[in-house]
Amino acid sequence: MSDFQEVTGVILAGGMGTRLRQVVSDRPKVMAEIKGKPFIAYLLDQLVEANIERVIISTGYMGSLIEEAIGFSYKGLQVDYSREDTPLGTAGALKLAEQIVDAEYCLVMNGDSYTEFDAISLFMSGKQKNANITLVVKALDETDRFGVVCKNENNEIIDFMEKGSNKGAGFINTGVYLMKTSVIHKIPKKTPCSLEYDFFPSMIGKSIYSDETKGDFIDIGTPESFAHAERFFKKLSVNI
Repeated sequence: MSDFQEVTGVILAGGMGTRLRQVVSDRPKVMAEIKGKPFIAYLLDQLVEANIERVIISTGYMGSLIEEAIGFSYKGLQVDYSREDTPLGTAGALKLAEQIVDAEYCLVMNGDSYTEFDAISLFMSGKQKNANITLVVKALDETDRFGVVCKNENNEIIDFMEKGSNKGAGFINTGVYLMKTSVIHKIPKKTPCSLEYDFFPSMIGKSIYSDETKGDFIDIGTPESFAHAERFFKKLSVNI
């Protein structure tokens, strides 16, 4: 599949960025500038490269700044917005955005992390398994900063371990998900509601799989990780 007409991109960009605010205080964290452009532009570039035609940006905290900067078109990509008035959590925000999704699948991306991944491979992997949800995971030697994804030999996810509960090597959730749009109906109505802590664990045993990437990964959620972002994207541009 080359044009991804069955897929709408969704970027979850409504977070308040509390931990990052000591270094990025005048804008939402997805608008933090790295190498002369906002972080969210790197995510949008990935969608453009995958030939996805439409993205919904889920906004919340200081969302008007995102709309003013990005507008309704980005390098030929149609951009629409889903605006939460009160914090809904990652799952709640996705449930709200679902109202304007017009495709069979959603490619969901956390707005504060960047993962190198093969979109075609992810789509084919999910479709071949008829998966409701496919998470992009990455093997790390040290996982204590992240939640850990446990999977079997068929890449079916069998458990999630919360941050700090595992030391040493394992697979982490990179914040990129291919999801059947129909499965978003199953997100609980509780507010706020988290994909990572509420919804995904409830989907164990209900066709939730992983797809491993060997690519690079960074999150900018803390001042320490944000400090590495410029070097990360400089290295990435050299390798491309």
